[in-house]
Amino acid sequence: MDQKYAQPEDKRLELKRKLEELKIKKIEEETQKKAVALGLPYVNLKGFSIPPETLRIVSQEEAEKNGLIPFFLDERKVNLAVLDPFKPEVLELKTKIENETNLEVFLYLTSENSFLSALKLYKSLPKIKKREKGVEITEEDLLNYQTKIKNFSDLQREIQKCSLSDLVTLVIATAIKSRASDIHLEPEEEKIKFRFRIDGILHDVALISKKLWPPVISRIKLLSGLKINITDQPQDGHFSIFFKEEKIDVRVSTVPSSFGESVVIRLLMPSYQISLENLGLREKSLEIVKKEISRPNGMIIVTGPTGAGKTTTLYAILSKLARPEVKIITLEDPIEYELKGVIQTQIDYSKGQTFAKNFRSIMRHDPDIIMIGEIRDQETAEVSIQAALTGHLVLSTLHTNDAAGAIPRFLALGVKPFLLAPALTMIMGQRLVRRICQNCKEETKLPSELEEKVKKILDDLPEEEKKEIDFKKLKFYQGKGCESCQNIGYKGRIGIFEFFINNSEIEKLILKTTLSEDEMRKVLKEQKMITMAQDGILKAIKGITTVEEVFRVV
Repeated sequence: MDQKYAQPEDKRLELKRKLEELKIKKIEEETQKKAVALGLPYVNLKGFSIPPETLRIVSQEEAEKNGLIPFFLDERKVNLAVLDPFKPEVLELKTKIENETNLEVFLYLTSENSFLSALKLYKSLPKIKKREKGVEITEEDLLNYQTKIKNFSDLQREIQKCSLSDLVTLVIATAIKSRASDIHLEPEEEKIKFRFRIDGILHDVALISKKLWPPVISRIKLLSGLKINITDQPQDGHFSIFFKEEKIDVRVSTVPSSFGESVVIRLLMPSYQISLENLGLREKSLEIVKKEISRPNGMIIVTGPTGAGKTTTLYAILSKLARPEVKIITLEDPIEYELKGVIQTQIDYSKGQTFAKNFRSIMRHDPDIIMIGEIRDQETAEVSIQAALTGHLVLSTLHTNDAAGAIPRFLALGVKPFLLAPALTMIMGQRLVRRICQNCKEETKLPSELEEKVKKILDDLPEEEKKEIDFKKLKFYQGKGCESCQNIGYKGRIGIFEFFINNSEIEKLILKTTLSEDEMRKVLKEQKMITMAQDGILKAIKGITTVEEVFRVV
């Protein structure tokens, strides 16, 4: 009897299944017609395989809430399947993805059945435990360390006394107090050396036993999200130090060495702000720079080696130019500090991004001012020049020794001289010199040989500049060393600069088939450009820096 009645039941289920399929097919056909009417492409995600990295573009919560799901991703675009393409939240999320990824987002209409089937794929994603990374240093802790640690000898003493869990916090807190930009932890044969980079110079600050290194580096790796069991490969991570009002972003890099892993910790201060007026430009120079950066279009280039403060100068210029009516977009590698009123984008080479490729994307966002972290190749140089010629103000950097080397460098990259000549507005060369600690500054006498070298440099100054110098009563200064400057004699840094404005004579030089740096320097000397060395010596005469410091960097 059971077998007799089973067949009609199977037929009823089969009929129900076919009716359901017909219903779904009709819905898909209607959705497809609706897509055509709206001028949108259509997609059916039933049975569609979506890679995990594509799904992660949008969280499951956002997908469910807004009725959308990413189903295709490559180096240029993201395709989103949506239930309602006109929903405000959908359009907002589309813009957010475009801004955060620099990828184009395309909308596809899909049915609810199709959407729900794809939504199930989120369940197959590996679960990632959300973890707040950070070491909390309260203001009270910092004040306590400031009381205990007045110099590096105090740090060495406290390291021997504190627990392993507090050691990392102690070292970081001391680095912040010392105004260090980087902390270097370097394993040697028997000891681990701690060094701080302060005002661009590395200083040995402490040693610990090599026995303590495994737990110390493990703590650093845990904080920065690095893999503890990987010791033979470089790793990069980050964490944050939390204060009541702000946080400090910390970047961590490890590399294997012959005596163990070496670690560099970079401290990025969010409260770090510098204005154009505080860079170190002399009054006359500052007025000229302000005038040139106020132009609506053109190209401003800052030159110098790594660590010369080029990015700081660009940030100071952008802070001056940021206004509600102006749109500013940057391309950086990496983003060093956050700027208010500026859209900052990060280059990610692991995703096939380059300055030139991302430049074309940001041009669709209608910027008035564009900052490119560095011009490294012909393609980036050419798109920058085109932007400068089509109504945009472009700011960027070049790795050359001085301002005179910038134009020959552009020509060596293969840019067209007839495009470069009208695009350039101003080129600056710069270095950073340490300031004399004002708490222990004292007058000093230069060795006769060094004094003669200084006078020769000053003698090449333009006549109007020499009138302001009393060559018979030249005074120079140094820092004796005190508690305030950790007995270094210097505290803080300031820029020394040289710059020139493009003019008809320089444009004629650019249009030549070849151009050497010596030819540029000769013309710039004739045009009375004050060099970095001269600018530095003028600051040394005023007691801002030392002659030795100027000659160290120039």
